[in-house]
Amino acid sequence: MPRRRVEAVLFDFHGTLAQVEDAREWVLAAAASCGVTLERMRATILADRLLTAGRAGGPLPHRVPPRLAEVWADRDLYPHAHRAAYTGLAGTVEAGIDGFADALYERVLGPDGWVPYPDTAPTLTALRAAGVKVAVVSNIGFDLRPLFDAWGLTGLVDAFVLSYEVGRCKPDQGIFLRACGMLGVDPERSLMVGDTPADAGAVNAGCAVLVLPAADAGKPNGLGAVLDLVVRA
Repeated sequence: MPRRRVEAVLFDFHGTLAQVEDAREWVLAAAASCGVTLERMRATILADRLLTAGRAGGPLPHRVPPRLAEVWADRDLYPHAHRAAYTGLAGTVEAGIDGFADALYERVLGPDGWVPYPDTAPTLTALRAAGVKVAVVSNIGFDLRPLFDAWGLTGLVDAFVLSYEVGRCKPDQGIFLRACGMLGVDPERSLMVGDTPADAGAVNAGCAVLVLPAADAGKPNGLGAVLDLVVRA
């Protein structure tokens, strides 16, 4: 629980503000961009195999091949490593479609590959109306700003603190301190909202923390609790 009046909320991105599109739809769309129309059963089978291999924004890979170990370790620090890691993992699944691994990755880079949670826009809007500053703090290897632009949410975010830009990854307290510094708010007057233990690392920076369970795409994930703690307290 916040110990003082909260002046800023730091939000994780994946699993907190948005979720990746349905895995089968991801496969169908990527194949279509390569000029291939897949049967839905074939797409389901490929989706299951790709989730096991490791999907950006999805489950961690069952196994990282040794040849990908270095880029996997650096995936949230460098855009080239992020792309190489996830296209490399996708390439371990034989689909018989030229350019398929790159097409799958391109879906992750654009707004159509994600679904904002239903509570995201209302929560950010209420925080802005209440004068509470907002930052998006994410371990990620690509720019999230175009997604927020497409969703009409950029004006509700005061700062984007992305691991590949600041050189720190959660749970390192440095990324949370950077976020608070960018907002001009003391960490003890900030609340970090996320869905993983890495997000809870913000306590080491002096922030209060709220951890919510990630929900499937399109389903509410309890972000309204933020307003109960910050605006209605």
